[in-house]
Amino acid sequence: MGPVKRICCIGAGYVGGPTCSVIAQMCPEITVTVVDVNEERIQAWNSEQLPIFEPGLQEVVEAQRGVNLFFSTDIDKAVREADIIFISVNTPTKTFGLGKGRAADLKYIEACARRIAQVATGYKIVVEKSTVPVRAAESIQRIFSANTKSDLSFQVLSNPEFLAEGTAISDLKNPDRVLIGGDETPEGQRAIEALSSIYKRWVPQTRIITTNTWSSELSKLAANAFLAQRISSINSISALCEVTGADVEEVAHAIGTDQRIGNRFLKASVAGFGGSCFQKDVLNLVYLCEALNLPEVARYWQQVIEINEYQRRRFAARIVSCLFNTVTDKKIALLGFAFKKDTGDTRESSSIYISKYLMDEGARLHIYDPKVKKEQIMQDLSHSTASAEEPEQGLNLVSIASDPYEACDNAHAIVICTEWDIFKELDYERIYQAMLKPAFIFDGRRILDSLHGRLQQLGFQVETIGKRISQRIPFTASTIAQLDLQAPPLKKMKI
Repeated sequence: MGPVKRICCIGAGYVGGPTCSVIAQMCPEITVTVVDVNEERIQAWNSEQLPIFEPGLQEVVEAQRGVNLFFSTDIDKAVREADIIFISVNTPTKTFGLGKGRAADLKYIEACARRIAQVATGYKIVVEKSTVPVRAAESIQRIFSANTKSDLSFQVLSNPEFLAEGTAISDLKNPDRVLIGGDETPEGQRAIEALSSIYKRWVPQTRIITTNTWSSELSKLAANAFLAQRISSINSISALCEVTGADVEEVAHAIGTDQRIGNRFLKASVAGFGGSCFQKDVLNLVYLCEALNLPEVARYWQQVIEINEYQRRRFAARIVSCLFNTVTDKKIALLGFAFKKDTGDTRESSSIYISKYLMDEGARLHIYDPKVKKEQIMQDLSHSTASAEEPEQGLNLVSIASDPYEACDNAHAIVICTEWDIFKELDYERIYQAMLKPAFIFDGRRILDSLHGRLQQLGFQVETIGKRISQRIPFTASTIAQLDLQAPPLKKMKI
């Protein structure tokens, strides 16, 4: 094939939108079209209010939109015209059937493959951007082969994304690596080179790694599993620190200076790992190992998930026990609902789990997040529950505040669940005066470490992750009944 002139991306979400926006900026001679069946989402991409928040994204989109970057619902036209087609649709964990709760649901991937096969003509390079199980590309290729036409030929590549939400634009512009997997045939190698030629416009050749398709697919799952493992490991140590008097921040610093270990992903918090990838990918890996009759390996990775769930339950239990073993009808200010700062994404956010545990105990939650909309919060709390039979009734316990001071007014406790910088800069003296006494702060993200002394002077009882803090009011979780720390993870409910 000649030089790539047109790229189509199916899926205008957290991967497809930012990825193609950066490609359009870095390759001004290539026309990039992002398509989606969700008309409302496409309208948002074409508006001043983008459907996702990501630092730097607005500027990139505004510079390229209408020049060589387009957002459309006309999927068939974009597919027919494209030289390279990215598949960036959702691959959620299955909620029913075989592999429920662990295996990836590939119905959207399959639907894309069938639609491409139906409408495409000529030679197309189809690229997996979505995170998929090993050998998913082989399934896509089988669909293409079974629906072949005389004027149509395909090559399927794996090109997984390694983006961190909150830094996605910088990750795209200066990636650690670009991974491309394809067939070890002359045709497959030519397709790899065609895709590589795009990234070479701004990524050094040494950072572009080429493998076979299956190695590429497994590398994505393995990378996320290793990162999730580090988070669960330090969170397990945080529980030990709280009992022994050690400080998990000091422990993390000490072990992170070991060059064999490094200091990345050693931040203990209530959050554990959230977002769209880590939990889903580890569960996918667990299912893969079980399916391949590797039960010991499956149990190993399953424990990474269980520690993550344990950290959330443990934190919720600590809140209940410190508040005299009851939060029924007590106002609790929950600051932060996104799974991390600098994003509006709430998928697998610990705030959802903490909220539901407290709602099950009858707490009245007043939630504030600077980037998550009220509708998203209510939807998240409607679709998952720890034990409540009627989620709509539980939502009567939830109020969305317009600012953090409103959320904290007349509250019994503050729970910090997202590390937004704004929460470090609040007027805590003003907040303390407006709260019921004794006033509690549960710092689930360790963002107030430098303020703990000041907060105690004001009169707050401060509780944090991975550290015992000397308190004026000696309530502890050790002698009071706690939430069941062996409880199963939250269940999905049909509304």
